[in-house]
Amino acid sequence: MPTLTMVQAIRDAQRVAMKQDDRVVILGEDVGRRGGVFLATEGLQAEFGPERVIDTPLSEAGVLGSAIGMALNGLIPVAEIQFIDFLWPGFDQVVSEAAKLRYRSGGQFSVPLVIRAPYGGGIRGGHYHSQSPEAFFVHTPGLKVVAPATPADAKGLLLSAIRDPDPVIFMEPKKIYRAAKEEVPADDYTVPLGAARVAQEGSDATLITFGAMVHVALEAARKLAAEGASVEVLDLRTLLPFDREAIVASVKKTGRAVALVEAPALCSFASEMAAFLQEEALDSLLAPVRRVTGYFTPVPYGLDRLYLPDADRVMEAVRGVLQYG
Repeated sequence: MPTLTMVQAIRDAQRVAMKQDDRVVILGEDVGRRGGVFLATEGLQAEFGPERVIDTPLSEAGVLGSAIGMALNGLIPVAEIQFIDFLWPGFDQVVSEAAKLRYRSGGQFSVPLVIRAPYGGGIRGGHYHSQSPEAFFVHTPGLKVVAPATPADAKGLLLSAIRDPDPVIFMEPKKIYRAAKEEVPADDYTVPLGAARVAQEGSDATLITFGAMVHVALEAARKLAAEGASVEVLDLRTLLPFDREAIVASVKKTGRAVALVEAPALCSFASEMAAFLQEEALDSLLAPVRRVTGYFTPVPYGLDRLYLPDADRVMEAVRGVLQYG
């Protein structure tokens, strides 16, 4: 079983999908000869040809509009947006068209489209290359939103997304593109959308998170273990739909919860977790749900390490819920 980085696993998933189904096409800026800005499509144009791995003009609106048209006409497009921050010029087409076509057509049409996009901080990319905008998409009925934390999950989730009949926003945590390595099956396999995983078992508190923040949560949990605290880390993997049963089960077991995201707290996915738990698991909560998030500012260029939640901030929040009352 090969050991792959996340970006290699993502590339391998696309290769597997393209070999199995000639309807699968890739399009985006520099995805062909260059292989994408992070090389997630490196070598695929040479293997499958320029008609299936398509270098597009520098127009996100053009990429996404073309991808929606392809999906409506029998293809399965995988559209790469170089940074998720660049998706905004095509945002209307995603949330007003792709997300609503199944509903608008009474189920006559679907949009089997995957939009791959690196997200988040950690590379000193500043405010145009570091956003974590999952809340915009989770707020949109008709979309699915996925954010893997490991190479093996990235491959399995991407294959599930490509085979899903509806549009999927596939958020790739670029901070760990090459930092996360593990054994990844070489053959075809899928990880189901909507199913969380317990990244670490625990009994005293639950950390709910996704993407690169899973690794921050695991670091915090390891350090807290030295203080005698047993912390469960729940990796959501899919944000829309999120795994309601897994979240409730974990919090009913531990009685305490901390939600961890990179984005600012206001109207964030962490806020949704807090609201969800007070509706679904209030009788099990021994302390208010805490949120650990980015700050309510654009992501700074040279100081993103101070902007992003780290293990120390997570540990402080967990101590707070453990000591409550």
